Amino acid sequence: MGKVTLVVEYDVVAERRPELVELLQAHAAGTMTDEEGCVGFDILVPKEDPTRMFLAESYRDEAAYALHTESPRLAPLRESYKDMVKNRRIVLCDVV
Repeated sequence: MGKVTLVVEYDVVAERRPELVELLQAHAAGTMTDEEGCVGFDILVPKEDPTRMFLAESYRDEAAYALHTESPRLAPLRESYKDMVKNRRIVLCDVV
């Protein structure tokens, strides 16, 4: 079982993007601190499109990712940004 990366694409309300970035920065810091299986967590903000953003979260293996999906932090986070995000797409990738 090798490293996996979760790529999340958000369609966001442009004027709310700075607020969403702050929420996701706090989430990323908490994930990196609390989940030893998380080996990287980047927030990607396109320079020319204020209506999109991405997360790239890397986990040691599928088991570490599975633990992340059970994090008690996720439901409150998603609730807190529901008015900022129009759509969310998640792709789980093997790192080769």
